[in-house]
Amino acid sequence: MVFEIETPWLVTFITAGDPHPKLTLDFMLALEKYSDVIELGIPFSDPVADGPTIQKANYRALKAGTKVSDVFSIVRQFREHSDKPVVLMTYYNPVYAKGVDEFVKLAADAGVSGMIVVDLPLEESGEYLAACEKHGIDTVFLAAPNTPDERLRAIDEASSAFVYLISLYGTTGAREKIPPLAFDLLKRAKRICTKPVCVGFGVSKREHVEELVKAGADGVVVGSALVKIIEEYGENAAERLEEITRELKRGCKG
Repeated sequence: MVFEIETPWLVTFITAGDPHPKLTLDFMLALEKYSDVIELGIPFSDPVADGPTIQKANYRALKAGTKVSDVFSIVRQFREHSDKPVVLMTYYNPVYAKGVDEFVKLAADAGVSGMIVVDLPLEESGEYLAACEKHGIDTVFLAAPNTPDERLRAIDEASSAFVYLISLYGTTGAREKIPPLAFDLLKRAKRICTKPVCVGFGVSKREHVEELVKAGADGVVVGSALVKIIEEYGENAAERLEEITRELKRGCKG
């Protein structure tokens, strides 16, 4: 397990290749200064778990010609500068198209620490889990507010890095408030799970981070709020990404 870092974690997400592959490394280095883990999305044509902000980021990245091989190359470049954990977020189609074992091997060779395959059901993940164990890649599975206790235990067992708690019903996207459902799920997960639990979907402000950490979260995942900065600032987003990440990290420290 490569995630032997002190909690609570700030996990920051951006889409690789948005708005161009040549810019992603600079954005990752800006995030790295205050993030504990960087989650890097592989752009996909049908990102069904994501809201409008990240959907548009996927479109921009694909329009710029970003390929899976580019994402691996970006991680390799990042490894020349930092040993912070990098988690790839992908849908199953690119993994299947490349071949599960080959995809995971390429990720490991590039320096990827862990993976989230958003739409891969736990019941059908045997080949993927075996490949991750073989190549030393940590795994992350998601749990929703309506996930039963028994399934939450199975998700915890399959997740070697952390359990990703979805704070709400619906897609990703910044929200004004963290819903009560998130705190109910967090309380239940802390009782059941043996792995760290991180809360995402809708987390966008320092106040959100403080509330969730105070409630027992081992980490928070912030994505749409950062992707929105890239949408607004384009190639000049790095400085603003660093600023907001610093503020979010202060929330982790209370």
